[in-house]
Amino acid sequence: MATTTTSHEMVRDVNWTQVVFVAAGVPALVLFSMGGISATVGAPAWLVWTISVLFGFAQSFTYAEIAGLHPSKTGGTAVHGATAWIRYSQILAPLSLWSNWLAWTPVLAIGTGLGAGYLLSIFFEPGSSILSWQVTLLDLGFVSEGLTLRINATFLLGAAIMLVCFAIQHRGILRTAQIQALLTIASLLPLFIVCIIPLLQGKVLMSNFEPFTPLATQDGQVVPGAWDKGGILLFCGGLFIAAWSTYAFETSVCYMSEFKNPGRDMPRAIIVSGLICIVAYIIIPVVFQGVLGTQKMLDPGIADGSGIGLALASMIDAGPIITKLLVLALLLSLILAIMTAMAGSSRTLNQGGQDGWLPRYLGYVNHHGAPTRAMWTDLAFNLVLLAMSNYLFVLAVSNCNYLIFNFLNLNAGWIHRLDNPRVPRPWRCPNWLLALGTILAYVNAFLLGAGANVWGKGTLLAGFISAALVIPFFLYRHYVTDKGVFPAHMQRDLILRGETTLGPKHAGMLPYLALAGGIAACLLGYVIFWR
Repeated sequence: MATTTTSHEMVRDVNWTQVVFVAAGVPALVLFSMGGISATVGAPAWLVWTISVLFGFAQSFTYAEIAGLHPSKTGGTAVHGATAWIRYSQILAPLSLWSNWLAWTPVLAIGTGLGAGYLLSIFFEPGSSILSWQVTLLDLGFVSEGLTLRINATFLLGAAIMLVCFAIQHRGILRTAQIQALLTIASLLPLFIVCIIPLLQGKVLMSNFEPFTPLATQDGQVVPGAWDKGGILLFCGGLFIAAWSTYAFETSVCYMSEFKNPGRDMPRAIIVSGLICIVAYIIIPVVFQGVLGTQKMLDPGIADGSGIGLALASMIDAGPIITKLLVLALLLSLILAIMTAMAGSSRTLNQGGQDGWLPRYLGYVNHHGAPTRAMWTDLAFNLVLLAMSNYLFVLAVSNCNYLIFNFLNLNAGWIHRLDNPRVPRPWRCPNWLLALGTILAYVNAFLLGAGANVWGKGTLLAGFISAALVIPFFLYRHYVTDKGVFPAHMQRDLILRGETTLGPKHAGMLPYLALAGGIAACLLGYVIFWR
């Protein structure tokens, strides 16, 4: 007999406008890697962001269609895509879910770490003992050079911020959406204002975009490079890491089981969120580059993200008081991103626990409809990540998983079309956009192979190893806990609306060929640039 999962139902509490506010933390993700991309790619960094966010917008239409096939499921497109792959592989389905979670959950650690750095930067001088104090717990140099686990002021302050975000989300998605709306006004508007003022003042200088070439290193010095193999590699590395931020508004579809009207609300939420992100991810990097210029971007504080707040304040010649207020506003924008990630990633874990992919305890939700056990799991995992000394490496490994998820789910769009042609869809993606999304799946696979190791030797390998960790979790849940039988409701969910039985696999060998093509595209990117 099939096993069942005991849990409360999610509450249908929100409409599309409220979910847009929940997803409003995504534009703030530009703060996570804008400095690192600018310090690596140079003047073309704004073009990296523009191309990447347009990729993300094109892909979102595929996500919108497959999410509409499962109006009762939460957890985002990884959950909806997994139902396409489950007919072809029991491992690929949980891999999609796991990779999506590993992509989203580090936002908590990286965001709180950067937020703590912002606060420390405005209240303490660079040489202060509180900034240099730390206790090293473990040397992780075998994973990445210089990587350690440590306890310092950033960790302690970041942990406090993380707990505040957890407390807010404990009361469910409606309360989260209400608080997110206030945070959006208090944080993102100042961020946009900081970018608009330099434009109006004429501080965005065309000379800061010249020479329009990637950076290079000569005799130990960073100099303008060329559009040669090395320059293209850095540009690919920029496109690779930017995807972690620019594609992320697909989190809008994480709330299918909490929308009041899923068919109406879901496509509106993801499209409006995408348009907001296009504006943010084009304007902010352009102004950042145009005002500060390449030389300023090479400042270590900008490269690691900790000095972004002070750099943005300098763009409007802010005095000490305004600088502190601005940095506090940027901290709120990071909290916005953290809450967006905590809401989305915990629901991915929750649905995985309900559907038999991940440990059963994750399937529980409290009486507010919040997946609290999944949230506690998120919290504990991110306290470990918060203790790591190199957040950009954590982000890069996380993004390896994100592009794995991205590949599987963009291909899930056409697999669902072939296997479930007659199933009614609340929103149907135009055929040309579905095809474009499939092409971009292979572009992203290529960027994974080419760009991952730009952010540290061993990043690509670490990404694949972290993705493979889902295998023992799934095997234990499926064969030990559930005795080899999926929960009954998960099997029912495979039979979509309008169908009475699970139909034949019309896609045949095509999913396996698609998977082989993705592996080949990744290997091609790696071989071209690293062999």
